[in-house]
Amino acid sequence: MDLALFFKSVLDQDRAPVVLCDLEHAIIYMNPAAGERYVGQGGMGLVGTSLLECHPPKANEMIQRVVDWFQADQKHNLIYTFRNDKENKDVYMAALRDGNGVLIGYYEKHEYRDRETGTLYDFKP
Repeated sequence: MDLALFFKSVLDQDRAPVVLCDLEHAIIYMNPAAGERYVGQGGMGLVGTSLLECHPPKANEMIQRVVDWFQADQKHNLIYTFRNDKENKDVYMAALRDGNGVLIGYYEKHEYRDRETGTLYDFKP
């Protein structure tokens, strides 16, 4: 069984954008929601490019500060970075670590705060 396929499927099904980066800030994966979210900036074509090219200098400075903080302690794994009131969501950066706790990258995590409006167990496609 290839667990990587299961983990990729989890991310691909997430309705929130997920962008994974390595420690050199290269975008190594975007889920379909992220591709749609950032279509104006290149969408899925951003994979393989630097995340730092998508942000202004001040944001890049903060991204690097967060990565440095992640590297400083294995307990540093999640930090709140942005509130978007228009979309009613909070945005975080989360550490990605290997099985030994070594930092290998990071990702952007969006958490929407709207109450679900769907019907419970609605089996329609």
